Amino acid sequence: MPNCSSLQKSLAWCQGTPEFPGIKRRLYYISKASIAKWPTLPTDAAGRPTGAVYQGSFVLVADANWKYIDILSEKSQLTSEAQGEVPSQTQLNKLTAVHPAVGPDATAASAYLNNSDNVFIIEDMKGKYRVVGSDMWNTKTTVSQDLGQGATGTTSTTINVEATDVVPAPFYEGEIVTEDGTIEASGSQSGSTNTGSGSTNTGGSGSGSTNTGSGSSNTGGSGSGSTITGSGSSNTGGSGSVPDDFPGYD
Repeated sequence: MPNCSSLQKSLAWCQGTPEFPGIKRRLYYISKASIAKWPTLPTDAAGRPTGAVYQGSFVLVADANWKYIDILSEKSQLTSEAQGEVPSQTQLNKLTAVHPAVGPDATAASAYLNNSDNVFIIEDMKGKYRVVGSDMWNTKTTVSQDLGQGATGTTSTTINVEATDVVPAPFYEGEIVTEDGTIEASGSQSGSTNTGSGSTNTGGSGSGSTNTGSGSSNTGGSGSGSTITGSGSSNTGGSGSVPDDFPGYD
């Protein structure tokens, strides 16, 4: 006989606790074909999810890495809603990511996002990373574009993502291997340590996140910070998030 004990728990909230809405300016994505092994959600013996935080890291195939898209935070959004009927209900996670440019590079996004099964990672305003996309179901990605209207209009390339999962956009605390280095999504380390030829390091108190690479630069303060490792990489801040001084848009 399976153990059918209840998984329900109390859900408290302290009055006055700030809950910052929105997502940050940079998201990461990769084709599922480039993922060799997925992290897993904790489950009980009956297969019921017991948490919403992935255990482990994404393991990528050789030479693969996560690509990034810079977006407008104030126009982008992540939502989740239940779908289906008992006992087969799941969550439909929806991501709307608005990139401001409409040039050749932004326009080409439709060629490698449409009709491709992708997974996306976003960072919320508290520095927590969330995953949109599952190894159980296909991810639907569509790209639309608006060249604006009139002198006061605005341009945009919008990436819309729909992904079914067992929980709303699971949290991720593993590694994000990017073309600029590796991000430690857990943000569990503070301060900074930098080793490399010709490198510059300004760090705060505490045992640090690590930035290793030739010609790299790392400036960090006290507090929780992400870890970026790679040649020529740059990590500024100690807040556990990707720095705001991103390169210019396409």
